[in-house]
Amino acid sequence: MDYRFKLCFCRDIYDHKQNNRAFMEAVRRNVDCHLLKCEDYRRILESRGFSRDDGKRMTDAGEVPCIPTLFFKYHDLHSMPESAMVVKATSSGTKGVKSHIGFDKKSLFFGGIAACRVIARHGLISLRPVRCVILGFPPGKDNQTAISKTQRLSTMFAPALSRRYALQKGKNGYRPDFKGLMAALRRYSGGRAPVRIIGFPAYLYFLLKEMERREIFLRLPRHSMIMVGGGWKQFYKETVDKAELYRLCERHLGVPESHFREFFGAVEHPGVYCDCPNHHFHVPATSRVVIRDVDTLEPVGYGKAGLVNLISPLVESIPLVSILTDDLGVLHRGCECGCGMEAPYLEIIGRTGVPDIRTCAAGAGELLKEVGRSAFH
Repeated sequence: MDYRFKLCFCRDIYDHKQNNRAFMEAVRRNVDCHLLKCEDYRRILESRGFSRDDGKRMTDAGEVPCIPTLFFKYHDLHSMPESAMVVKATSSGTKGVKSHIGFDKKSLFFGGIAACRVIARHGLISLRPVRCVILGFPPGKDNQTAISKTQRLSTMFAPALSRRYALQKGKNGYRPDFKGLMAALRRYSGGRAPVRIIGFPAYLYFLLKEMERREIFLRLPRHSMIMVGGGWKQFYKETVDKAELYRLCERHLGVPESHFREFFGAVEHPGVYCDCPNHHFHVPATSRVVIRDVDTLEPVGYGKAGLVNLISPLVESIPLVSILTDDLGVLHRGCECGCGMEAPYLEIIGRTGVPDIRTCAAGAGELLKEVGRSAFH
């Protein structure tokens, strides 16, 4: 039996205590797999003083040396041939540089099972047909970003009667068609099928502000939902408080805060994080989160801010077991939430630009010097 099976098919997808042994066994096996199959990864870990024996003995997932997501934007680390990767995706690359990630069949299967269990736990899977409004790019060969694939998959949580995309391609590239969206939403508000609005929070905010400017007030059918993810990207200066988004959604669409869901994730990490009724990102049993000091990269524990280190043993195609993001966050004990879930939850407090993350950029540069530039070509 595959070492990931017991973890992904655990009884409670948010029970860390019951699944910690299975999680650590999967991490040890996953790290060993990559050390054996990816020479570059082995050399990187050895340069950090981490050997294969250390991997077999570790008792805490935080002991695995983390690799900055920035590193994957400039270098490929493969533990199997690209021909074995059945699905490939890129990061959004808002700064012009993208990570290229691929998943083999088994990794895709286990990652999919874990994601489906999280989604089901939050009540997002339904047999009731819905109309989907996607605040993002329509699918196409010229768009292979992970977020566009995720948005497309999100329309499959319930039978889709229709899919209406916000961004339409014209002579000068893609542009948001808010006028067309508002006309579609007006039609949908007169029907019976629930509406699911899926996509970037920035486009949702711009749409709602346009409705506010035009004094358009709708009431979408019962069971309609808002599902956002992907962050504000290049629109970070326009970021508004979540409470303001909830207010505008209820005022202009008739969708209450209780029907608002937010997702967090990274293309370099197979985990899916969906907010609970109190809008907290609880960590599923198939992942762990470590918050690290921005200068020393040492774990800081609960309640303190630092760089977010995401850990998951579900992927064998690329060594993504422990990645360091450029997100700043705080890890809280689950009991502080009040929603009933005991799993720790992650609070995202911001995102640093590449020039601001001295530790990530310097760390990647040091690895290049230590391991040798030839190892990454």
